[in-house]
Amino acid sequence: MKKLSTFILALFFGINSLFAQQKILEAALIQAQKEGFSGVVLVAEDGKIQFERAIGLRSFEKNIPLLTTDIFELASVSKQFTAMMVMISKEKGLLNFDDPVTNYLDIPYQGITIRNLLTHTSGLPDYQAIMDAHWDKSKVATNKDILEYLNRYSPPKLFEPGEKYEYSNTGYVLLASIVEKANGKDFIELSREWIFRPLGMNDTDIRTLEEKAAVTNFAAGHLKDSTGNFVNANKFHSSDYTVWLGGRKGPGRVSSTAGDLLKWDQALYTEKLVSQKTLEEAFSPFILLDGTRSFYGFGWEIEPKSPFGKMVMHTGDNPGYKTIIVRFIEENKTIIVLNNNYHPDQIKLVEAATLSLRKF
Repeated sequence: MKKLSTFILALFFGINSLFAQQKILEAALIQAQKEGFSGVVLVAEDGKIQFERAIGLRSFEKNIPLLTTDIFELASVSKQFTAMMVMISKEKGLLNFDDPVTNYLDIPYQGITIRNLLTHTSGLPDYQAIMDAHWDKSKVATNKDILEYLNRYSPPKLFEPGEKYEYSNTGYVLLASIVEKANGKDFIELSREWIFRPLGMNDTDIRTLEEKAAVTNFAAGHLKDSTGNFVNANKFHSSDYTVWLGGRKGPGRVSSTAGDLLKWDQALYTEKLVSQKTLEEAFSPFILLDGTRSFYGFGWEIEPKSPFGKMVMHTGDNPGYKTIIVRFIEENKTIIVLNNNYHPDQIKLVEAATLSLRKF
């Protein structure tokens, strides 16, 4: 995952004071719109929205303009919700972070803990590669199927648990299954019961393809076709996995709005979901076996030093979508950018939003 902090630090400290007083974000949005960016940008301080704007289209084919209240697929930004489900389970006394995964699931890999899964230090192989090679794609695979195929084909671990960091969607599939095993309930219903409903995230859910199609304000993901026009990403063969892996839980599939993500962001300054002690652990680096640090906590990439102190963030990447949430947790500043045409200007907008925060 690309380190956002490199961009932010270079720009923040290199910018001159005159330019800092100009409408940086406005200018960046005008340029992004000229270059075809489609999405929603939200900037907040102390939970209050300082800037919110939608540009582009909900549907390019139907020419429907985007609204700030539209729902986007979050892709891997979903992982922070999966991690929270594990943290809530821990505080309910149903599991511990250093429990072996084999206490809960039948997998052919020994020595992996729940903490290894949370921090991407498990060494697990890529489940999608296994399923792509062997799964009947006329069927929709679930976590149970993925676990079955991990056992059936047993590809080797990439490294020993705790040895190094390597981003793993497989680990987050296993985490959702562990939550189900520990609680005896469906992960999706538990997510609604424990997070989405209590926080008033009324537009947030883990939706099937059919459920998404029934939501009128769902922002479709778009990619360019051979003629250079944006069309629904579901029309591309490269997007097929979102269908035949459409029953998976844990690494993705949460869909939400910028406003709901701000509710989530603000809840993390409270103890509505878990204690601050547990949250502090979630926002702490993992110590690898060689004593070095991996700056990924429980569903969050961590940057200890940024223009506004400690930063935690995560990106998401799905066919037609780029998403990001950036939280400067020492100063309660938040940036959310949701994009539905896989546009490269997303990071430029995050950089501009970071610079603009100095004047809010």
